[in-house]
Amino acid sequence: METVAPLWLWVTFVAIVLASLFVDFVVLKKQGAHDIGVKEALNWSLIWIALSFLFNGLFWWAIKDTTGSVELANTKSLEFLTGYLIEKSLAVDNIFVFLLIFTYFAVPTQFQKRVLMIGIIGAIVLRTIMILVGGWLLQQFHWILYLFGAFLILTGVKMWWAAGQEPSLDDNPALKLLRRILPVSKDYDGEKFWTIENGQKIATPLFMVICLIALTDVIFAVDSIPAIFAITTDPFIVLTSNVFAILGLRAMYFLLAAVASKFHLLNYGLAVILVFIGTKMCLIDVFKIPVGISLGVVVTVLAITMLLSVRSSSSSTSKP
Repeated sequence: METVAPLWLWVTFVAIVLASLFVDFVVLKKQGAHDIGVKEALNWSLIWIALSFLFNGLFWWAIKDTTGSVELANTKSLEFLTGYLIEKSLAVDNIFVFLLIFTYFAVPTQFQKRVLMIGIIGAIVLRTIMILVGGWLLQQFHWILYLFGAFLILTGVKMWWAAGQEPSLDDNPALKLLRRILPVSKDYDGEKFWTIENGQKIATPLFMVICLIALTDVIFAVDSIPAIFAITTDPFIVLTSNVFAILGLRAMYFLLAAVASKFHLLNYGLAVILVFIGTKMCLIDVFKIPVGISLGVVVTVLAITMLLSVRSSSSSTSKP
């Protein structure tokens, strides 16, 4: 798999990720279990977004310095930005499922952030593996692009039809399987995943939650990774845009959890984006849609659905 990124930029990326996770864990440990307010979640979200844009600026400079081509640097940095926005927007649907899981298990807010941190680390490892495997498959078998594209279109259609339905975990097969395999306590034991009950070591509901979070990320990774491959096949851009989108997932969860009801139409927009990206992938050998147009479509669809969501929420609350 070929990439335009120099080796030192790979090293810098890994160092930034490790440093970010270290800072997040240190802050998490010092704060202890506590509720995350909207202001704190917004501040952290802005920090993660700013870090992603700063890295994209460094990426642009590295490409320009290495190749001497401003045009190539512009193209590659635009690919990173488009991929980042796609992964960030698809993560919103992931967050709504997290909210459903936390609500179903009545997870206290002060315990949720530890679960999310562990989920983020697991997601980074999982997606790195899937991206490397996916990149190798695309290099060996070009026709897989069409399978990815068709899968994204079907997923988008399915998401559109399911957008208006009330989600439920009652018939979730993964949850039923976990309950059959593991004895689970009825009550939480702080932030512990295991507890002692009647002299026996059993799982707490928090362990069930972390298992479902991990399974959920596997499912969503299958959707989001093919979407970024429709923008670029450069493994560096695919990996970095994914990871930077994931790094801010914890803060974005607490931010969106507070305003989830205001963006109830967002899933329709995500469905349109998936269908568009899938179509782009299927047409790649016939007509290659420019990255700038892809970015414009993603931003426009997200803006329209968010605006319509806020307007419909405002009109419904204003009615007597």
